[in-house]
Amino acid sequence: MDPLWLFALFVFGIIVIPGMDMAYVLASSLVDGRRAGFSAVAGMVAGGVVHTLMGALGVGLLLRVVPGAFGAVLTAGALYVAWMGLGLWRHPATMARVELQDSRPAARTFTRAMATCLLNPKAYLFMVAVFPQFIRPEQGNVAAQAAAMGAIIALVQALVYGAVALGAAGVRERLARSERGQATMARAVAALLVATAAWALWTGWGG
Repeated sequence: MDPLWLFALFVFGIIVIPGMDMAYVLASSLVDGRRAGFSAVAGMVAGGVVHTLMGALGVGLLLRVVPGAFGAVLTAGALYVAWMGLGLWRHPATMARVELQDSRPAARTFTRAMATCLLNPKAYLFMVAVFPQFIRPEQGNVAAQAAAMGAIIALVQALVYGAVALGAAGVRERLARSERGQATMARAVAALLVATAAWALWTGWGG
């Protein structure tokens, strides 16, 4: 099988596993609707592009070689996601009057999504441990191969996270008739974000 197809399957297997990125896309769609969900997806894709560039420049290698740097990024990313979750838990009214239009600027959702993606240290390790294994210098221009693999990552992110955004936005529309259900969902989304952050810390430091 062509290495690019293998790479695509490998990337899909990683992205489809729930994590901080997926949790943020889900939360954005449930709280602010389909447009916000797609803004979050765009932010994740943009973050993935930056990951690819930084990995090519060796930043990912630095994070792997210097454990302190990895730990700092891991902690910052988890705390950032937990902070968003705690904010929603403390103010469930954010979702208690759900209307069928967005309540936050799409640019803010995009920026937060990109920050969440960039503060995910496992992506850097992926760029170091996996990405180079699929580069074949004997098959031609290495930069072109890296660009193709970066495009594959972006496409898989868009498809997987886009599906999550659509599904969550559909749930949100059904909740629009029930304020109590909206508040309950707000708490559930907040708990998901905090739990995801805790899991990231646990697996990063303990595992």
